[in-house]
Amino acid sequence: MRTLARPRHRMEIQQRLSQVRPDSIRRWGGMTAHQMICHLADSFRMVMGQRRVSTDQTLLSRTMIKWFALYGPLHWPHGFHTRPEIDQLVGGTKPVDFTTDVENLVALMAHFTERTATLEGKSHPVFGPLTEIEWLRWSYLHMDHHLRQFGA
Repeated sequence: MRTLARPRHRMEIQQRLSQVRPDSIRRWGGMTAHQMICHLADSFRMVMGQRRVSTDQTLLSRTMIKWFALYGPLHWPHGFHTRPEIDQLVGGTKPVDFTTDVENLVALMAHFTERTATLEGKSHPVFGPLTEIEWLRWSYLHMDHHLRQFGA
């Protein structure tokens, strides 16, 4: 099971991240590669309490959908809408300088993986409260999803 808890999986994500260019072409969705970098950074800010995000939780999303998203054998589906506060087309952080924004994302990921003990029980806007292990799994899968979106 891939997770940011494992150094080799963090290195894999960083290597794939280095393959993304400002002009990388998306395979699905509406974001540009630069917007995707900012979206991932905003997601880490959300988890660490640096960015407030509205919730859209249901019993189904906190149970079955959460389990399938974190432990199911399939890649995440395309077209799942994110919360507006971390949607770069709505209220997310606007791209500024690609290199700087990538560096910020890498720093946020490092900070996130160093402070995971403080994540226990924090609530995901759709899946509800997650354990430390679930946050590390979710963060790997979220980054993997968007890196695949841009062929990395």
